[in-house]
Order: sequence, then structure tokens, then C-alpha cells
Amino acid sequence: MTGIIILAAGSSSRLGRPKQNVVYNGNTLLQNTINAALATDCEKIMVVLGANYELILPTFEHFNINILPNKNWQEGMASSIRLGLASLLELQPESKQVIFTVCDQPYLSPEILNGLIVTQNQTKANIVASNYGEHLGVPVLFGQCYFAELMQLIGDEGAKKLVKKYIEQVENYPFLLGEVDIDTLDDLEKLG
Repeated sequence: MTGIIILAAGSSSRLGRPKQNVVYNGNTLLQNTINAALATDCEKIMVVLGANYELILPTFEHFNINILPNKNWQEGMASSIRLGLASLLELQPESKQVIFTVCDQPYLSPEILNGLIVTQNQTKANIVASNYGEHLGVPVLFGQCYFAELMQLIGDEGAKKLVKKYIEQVENYPFLLGEVDIDTLDDLEKLG
């Protein structure tokens, strides 16, 4: 069984407003990510919110997903990873793998998320990362053998730390537009 954890707790300080609520192609970036997750074969979808919780929640609370408020979001990405994974395992203890993704990749699709799962099924790799051409990144799938290490991440450490640590064991799935993300006004303007 596979769960998806959408990490959306950051303050979007470089953008100056919540990137989760930026509208692209008729939906917010977060709604686009949730829609992609809902169209996969994954059993549980968790969204971790933190900064600007009250502004973001009304934009998607009608979705059939699990919403996790992260009171410790200021600690950094690791707190959202720990909260999301602990909550997933509480709701679905039989989870064999988890996909971590973020909400600011406008070109994320169900095909990318399902592609990670198919690649894992074919290769039996315990880490499958998205390949942007020259970089590996999110969305990324981890098998349960890494759950304990994910729960030990601290501060601004993200899942990339484990991808780098175990790079020899990582399979990749092509997501060339994955490097397009929205962090600044310039990024937003380039998106059009």
C-alpha cells in the first residue's frame, strides 16, 4: 500500500504570499497537486499545512483527504515529513511505501506519481526519485525500510538527504518539468 504526503507547510517568504493559493490553469497550485494525487492508485493522501493555515485550508477542505496542521512548521521541512509519515502510519499501518511531494510544481501529474510506483514495482528499488535531467528531487518514493530514518530528520533536512546518502540504490523516473517550481515572483511571471 502506498500513501502520498503533500508537504505544504512553508511560509512562501520569497514569494511574499502563500504559494499554495497561487492560481494556475484554473486551480491553486495546492489543488493541482491534490487532484494529481487523487487520480493515482494511492490509498491515503495527507496534506501537511503550517504557515497561513487559515488562508489555505478553505481552498481545498472539500477534498476527501487527510489534513494535518503542523504547529512546528517553523522548524523546517523535517517536521512536516515526520508528522505526515507518523499520521500515515497511524491511519494505514500496513503502508509499504510513501511518496513525498510538494505543492509548487505546476506540471505535476498523476502519470508522474504513478510512474514512481510502476518503477518501484519493476525495479524493486526502495527509493525512486524524480529525474529533472541533471537533478533528482520530488516527488520521491521511499520504501518502508527508510521510514525510521525519515522519522529522524531534523530542521531543514528534507528527503533529499536520504536520496544523496543512498544514491547507489536510487532508481529514477523522468519528470523533466519537475525543475519548474514557484518560489519567487520571477518564477510566477515565467510561468505565465
